[in-house]
Amino acid sequence: MLQVHKSIKIIVLALVIVSVCGCGTWQNRLNEVVPEYGHRNWIVVADSAYPKQSAPGIETIATGKGQLEVLDVVLEAIADAPHVRAIVMLDAELASVPEADAPGVTAYRNALKKSLKGKDVKVMPHEDIIAELDKGSEMFNVLLLKTDLTIPYTSVFLQLDCGYWSAEKEKNLRQALKRRK
Repeated sequence: MLQVHKSIKIIVLALVIVSVCGCGTWQNRLNEVVPEYGHRNWIVVADSAYPKQSAPGIETIATGKGQLEVLDVVLEAIADAPHVRAIVMLDAELASVPEADAPGVTAYRNALKKSLKGKDVKVMPHEDIIAELDKGSEMFNVLLLKTDLTIPYTSVFLQLDCGYWSAEKEKNLRQALKRRK
């Protein structure tokens, strides 16, 4: 009987430690996948209405946090990883969402610009980004972090690319290979 009480105490203590230290949170999952992920993987920081996709390679986590807070953590994790960099994709529709229909969108757009300062950003129609994400998820994993933001067309799509090999270097290599033939 004493062993059972001791075991229960250990389990309760472990649960308390997990809840206090934040173990098992979206940040921990992010920290696990960034070293595993490489070029062609995706991380999406989504608004609250973004659907849970059914493709097996897409993992969805509800963060319960603000979108810009989550985005800043994700961008920092990617910046700290020497093997990857992010190609940022934003919905073209975001620029046209009126304040009257989505209160707070103007402040959000301004704050987003600050978060993405100095980053390469592609602006594309939402459906085109989704098509690229869907195609990519057929072969590569996607981490989708849902936030509590309730403004449309605010999801930020981060397609990972090689951090130490640029498109320009690849182009030079391909040209050198053609010259060898």
